[in-house]
Amino acid sequence: MSLILSDFTVRAGRKCLLHIDSLTLPSTGLVGVIGPNGAGKSTLLRALAGLVPHGGTKHLEGAWPQPSQIGFLPQGFAVSAAMTVAECVLLGRRERLGWRITADDRTEVARVLALLDLSVLATARMDRLSGGQQQRVLLAQRLLRNPRLLILDEPTSALDLHHQLEVLNHLRTLAQDILVIAALHDLTLAGRFTDHLVLINNGRLGAASAPGQVLVANCLDPVYSIRSELLPDRHNSPVVVAHRVD
Repeated sequence: MSLILSDFTVRAGRKCLLHIDSLTLPSTGLVGVIGPNGAGKSTLLRALAGLVPHGGTKHLEGAWPQPSQIGFLPQGFAVSAAMTVAECVLLGRRERLGWRITADDRTEVARVLALLDLSVLATARMDRLSGGQQQRVLLAQRLLRNPRLLILDEPTSALDLHHQLEVLNHLRTLAQDILVIAALHDLTLAGRFTDHLVLINNGRLGAASAPGQVLVANCLDPVYSIRSELLPDRHNSPVVVAHRVD
């Protein structure tokens, strides 16, 4: 089974922000969405999450997940409330919470906090965390939903190198059973961790394939206005070195 988009469009008045004629993706795995600033990556993710209206059709295994089965993390979102980290993560189950917090609820919160190296911050206040810490807490909140589809807009943008690797490793493991779609700016990390890449440019689909087939000069150079150099790392994943166009 697959995720299939057909004649998928997003408009703002008469302006077309996104138009994808046809796109087929696996129903599980980690899919990276790449492209320059303003290309339409966030528009695509928000439309998939059901936050902006769209034309055309979208199907995942013949239907589309219910909102409760979708976890969406927007770019640059921050929490200013004085709630604790554990309380914030618990809100991921808000549709199912009753008058009392059950032992199962607390166990699941502890589990997702441990997955993202956040256990020590369980009682810390959200409004006193760094941007990177908040980003990991909000990801943990989405994971508590046990989503069928996880949509992430720049999930590593505020993270240090260590936590970028930790989060992407966890997402890759999680994506063995669900579909994770994440917008990523770092092309080298995208090439190393994703199973599939979708390149967006000017609201159109530039390429969609395995990382080794998208991270090539003839795809990247005209889209990013660079001259790219592709080098293999120790695992033979592509390292993208960008050179200015003279």
